[in-house]
Amino acid sequence: MAKKLILGFAGEMAAGKGTAAKYLLENSGAVTYRFSSMLRDVVRRLHLPEDRLTMQRTSTALRREFGEDLMAKVMFEDAKKDEHQLIVIDGVRRLEDVKYLREIPEFKLCYITAPMKTRYERLIVRGENADDNTKTFAQFEEDHQGEPEREITKLEAFAAEVIDNTGTLPDLYRQLDQIVKKYGE
Repeated sequence: MAKKLILGFAGEMAAGKGTAAKYLLENSGAVTYRFSSMLRDVVRRLHLPEDRLTMQRTSTALRREFGEDLMAKVMFEDAKKDEHQLIVIDGVRRLEDVKYLREIPEFKLCYITAPMKTRYERLIVRGENADDNTKTFAQFEEDHQGEPEREITKLEAFAAEVIDNTGTLPDLYRQLDQIVKKYGE
């Protein structure tokens, strides 16, 4: 890889954003930043439960108070200062985020897709949030009605690359390698 590349991963919950980021971290020397990490930091500091509803409410309150692009500004500053050649921003969720991050010349938005049933099965297995392991499919569908989730699907139209994550892990990895090669040289 010859030049700096910043990949922003967007997609509905459990589409494979974290898996893609982990692969690039372990195989391409990437560094990763997650929108949810800063929210988890705030939620933990406030001693609130780390569930999806609390994270969504915290995000909404912070953005309402400090601007819709607050979290994108944090990611922008972190990525801009980072010396790594490959940076992954995991969990881009809003058009305001994309508009702000696109100010970085090296930034490319990648939208990761997978069918809802596949994503639900992945969510149950990974158990990232406190309530994931016990979530029913109906609750998972209901989670998609939350304000942040409704915004995510709009981002596909702004993606430099759309990654189909319905196949195997090697299929996903092959697509990621092609993107890094395409934009990193």
